[in-house]
Parts: sequence; C-alpha cells; structure tokens
Amino acid sequence: MRIYPAIDLSAGQVVRLHRGEMAAKTVYSDDPAAFAGAWAEAGADFLHIVDLDGSFAGRPENLPAVRAILAATALPVQIGGGIRDLATIETYLEAGVARVILGTSAVRDRAFVEAALATYGPHVVIDIGARDGRVAVQGWAEATDLDALEFARQMEDAGALRFVFTDVASDGALQGPNVAAQRAMAETLTAPLIASGGVAVLDDVRALAALAPLGVEGVIIGRALYEGTIDLAAALAVAAEA
Repeated sequence: MRIYPAIDLSAGQVVRLHRGEMAAKTVYSDDPAAFAGAWAEAGADFLHIVDLDGSFAGRPENLPAVRAILAATALPVQIGGGIRDLATIETYLEAGVARVILGTSAVRDRAFVEAALATYGPHVVIDIGARDGRVAVQGWAEATDLDALEFARQMEDAGALRFVFTDVASDGALQGPNVAAQRAMAETLTAPLIASGGVAVLDDVRALAALAPLGVEGVIIGRALYEGTIDLAAALAVAAEA
C-alpha cells in the first residue's frame, strides 16, 4: 500500500480545508515546493496535489506552484482540480505530472471523460467525493442525486483504471476515516482504489491497510501530517506491511 502526502493549493499556498469548505481554510505554507521536498526527504514516493481554486473555477489556477513542485522533487505527482478538457490534461502531462484526477468533469461531461480515458487511460484517475453516499462536485460544494457506488460502476464500465474515494464529511476533520464507506467502494470496484478523508492517527492507516486485499492500494493523508498527529515514516512502515 502507498501513502500519498496531500498538498492542497490555494493562491499559491499550501492549505487544508475542513470538510471541503473554503471558508474553513488553514494556511500551512507559502512555499509548496519546499513542502514537497520535505515529504520526499521523509520517504514519500508519490504526491497527491489538489488545485482547490481550480476546483471552483473550472480551470487550473495554481500551475506555477505545480511547476515549482515538479522542479523541486523527482517524485511522481497526481493532480486534480479544474481539469475540464483534453488540452489541460496534455499541459499537465507535458509538465511532468504522472496522473490527472477527474472529478466534477467526470460527472458533468461524459463525452470528455470517455475521451480522456480512451486517450490517456493509465494517466487518468477518477475522483469520487461523496456526502451521505451521494456524489458531490465543484470542490464538493454541490450535491448531486448520483449514488456514489453506481457512479463508480459507470466509470469503471467507461474504462477507468484507478479511483480516489473521499467521504467528504470526514475530510480534514481529523476524526477518523469512514472505513465502512471505503470498504463498500472497494467491494464495488475491480479497479484499484485510493482512500481519502479523515485519517488522523496511525490506527486509521492500519484500518485502511486492512482493506488492501479488497483493492485499496493507497491512502491520502493531509492535515494529520501537517499537524503531526501522524508521522510519515511510521505511516509508510504500516503501509509497507499491507
């Protein structure tokens, strides 16, 4: 299992939101590249980046910060937030990004997501954020009537090869992940799943690592790393045993 340190970007800064709310934003650094370098030095082997401004604007808003991160570390990077067209995917891949993450666009523009999967297959990850089992979009600010598990099945049928799943009520709250929801999603999919949301202590990593036989291949950790409730080296050790 892989640990993905999360770097959420807003106005060029490293921030974290509480349950997806921009009004509940905590700023951790003005230097995203240094932040990325610190995770690399601590042993991370993949970074998860979210352009939060892009999620709301529908277009990349933090590309200079992303380029700085890519220049500062050789770690592979996956990025989501505001990716709505093939040209944006191409821009990120040419910049050196390993994977792009499609969330809102996967819900709102089926023709686009199918074209992205057909063209860039292994480089595309489908992100599903859910509130009470229903898909949320636009930076999780808007609810839909789509059942998250059914939407996951549709995306897998369309050719998706990897997923991120976030229980939005857990995200950034440091109150533990929704393990039952992650289990249900993993059991629904045959594609590998990256779990996200709520990881606060090392036992949370252990609980998600126990889902590895179901296809949970990784865990995204954000605020817990920033605030020191989880040590990255310890989390990596737990993941290595899964």
